[in-house]
Amino acid sequence: MVQKTYYKTKDYSKVKFTVSFDNAETVEILGLNGDWQNSVVMSRKKDGSFTCDVTLPKNSYHEFKYRVNDYIWLNEPEADGENQNIFGGSNSVINI
Repeated sequence: MVQKTYYKTKDYSKVKFTVSFDNAETVEILGLNGDWQNSVVMSRKKDGSFTCDVTLPKNSYHEFKYRVNDYIWLNEPEADGENQNIFGGSNSVINI
């Protein structure tokens, strides 16, 4: 799930990511702000889901993927869309 919070007086928005994947020990987000090298590590909750809050600039577009257990790449089912990537798959898209 992707939940966006917009602020009238700020030049950024808060985005809360919440996901739940079977057998997940770790979940990271890669690609936000065009950064595919440095991940955003999601925190594990008691119910087994993972969550994190990030701030992203207003009027921006981001492609991203979740990396589960360091080797499984998954998309966000509730993303604003998907774009094809150079590896023959697709990336999730979020518009702020």
